[in-house]
Amino acid sequence: MSLMTKIGLRTLVASCLIAVGGAANAQLNVLVTGVGSTQFPIATATFAGEANSPQQVAAIVRADLARSGKFTNVDAGSAPVSETDSVDLGGWKAKGANAFVAGSVNKLPNGQYEVRFKLYDTVKGESLGGLVLQSPPAGLRMSAHKVADYIYQKLMGDRGVFATRLSYVIRTGGRYQLQISDSDGQDAHIALSSPEPIISPAWSPDGTKVAYVSFEKKKPIVYVHDLPTGRRVIISDQKGNNSAPAWSPDGRTLAVALSRTGNTQIFAVNADGSGLRRLTQGTTIDTEPTFSPDGRSIYFTSDRGGQPQIYRMSAQGESAGAAQRVTFTGSYNTSPRVSPDGKQLAYISRTGGGFKLYIQDLQSGVATALTDTTHDESPSFAANGQYILYATQVNGRGVLAAVSTDGRTRQILSVQGGSVREPSWGPFMQ
Repeated sequence: MSLMTKIGLRTLVASCLIAVGGAANAQLNVLVTGVGSTQFPIATATFAGEANSPQQVAAIVRADLARSGKFTNVDAGSAPVSETDSVDLGGWKAKGANAFVAGSVNKLPNGQYEVRFKLYDTVKGESLGGLVLQSPPAGLRMSAHKVADYIYQKLMGDRGVFATRLSYVIRTGGRYQLQISDSDGQDAHIALSSPEPIISPAWSPDGTKVAYVSFEKKKPIVYVHDLPTGRRVIISDQKGNNSAPAWSPDGRTLAVALSRTGNTQIFAVNADGSGLRRLTQGTTIDTEPTFSPDGRSIYFTSDRGGQPQIYRMSAQGESAGAAQRVTFTGSYNTSPRVSPDGKQLAYISRTGGGFKLYIQDLQSGVATALTDTTHDESPSFAANGQYILYATQVNGRGVLAAVSTDGRTRQILSVQGGSVREPSWGPFMQ
């Protein structure tokens, strides 16, 4: 058995053999284990009217900002403060808050909820604007995430990812569940439940679909699952293994790894399952494709040099030119993922007998370990490129973890009484 075959089986076996005692909690629990070197002090007051709403919006905003690792929450007390109230910005500055947030939550006659807020710079003594958001009761958590995104962008200068979603696989009661949740692991729901393994979920660029591999027909088959409707389409059911789906940036094409010709090779297929075409032409194993953000290149794992390494080829395939090796640090590198700006590569490297998450500058080639764990797998960049979600183990149990690309901010997302694998971080929502 080749090393590349073992790599594929390692991921599969991890998914197949997760033993879970009892029912797993559907929600992920978040533990922040590291923060940035400097944190921005901010006070978020209780929103007026939120005591009568289904969600405590201000508490969700505070939790979002805290888990980013870039903010520290200054105690704002329990008294609600509306966006229309007069605010003593100097007083909040004296309490150590460089920014202050006030807002309100109101139920509208049509049953929807309206969230209004204002963000203030207490140092400059000025308003930084705000938003008016409307949603059904079930959408209030997402409205809170959008408030946090606005704050993050105004104060950090980069787009926030609190209003994005996660997908991951939990095994509970002998069944595998593909779950979709908010970025904080809450508001989780089951997209697919099966007695057979589900692996390799991948978000479409517009965030409405997830491609994945399901073994429900006793063999690996690639599906595309439309989340709003629940409708599924088989994308690849070729002879042998069908695995590792990856979307092109325009959402029209998926790259997949198929063994229909013998050794696993990379193919492209249209998003409706038509137009299958082979991209790699090797006699060894090529797998785990992922597109560059501009759609012009595909990165993938290959053992063509004797050991698994990461290569890059044209999205048109090797007929347009031979693939070029990308990773040179370490002798065993797999699971490539390219940052949204195309400047960095996340991957898993076998180091000292364990598997660690690495990040590589694609211009300089410099690679850096981001973790000190030894069972890392399945990296996935946040849509803003500042964090990487991955699966690992803590005390022998599978968890999800997220780390900032500078390695300073860390968080663990775990399921009470169970294990979780196969994470994928969704795109910015439209």
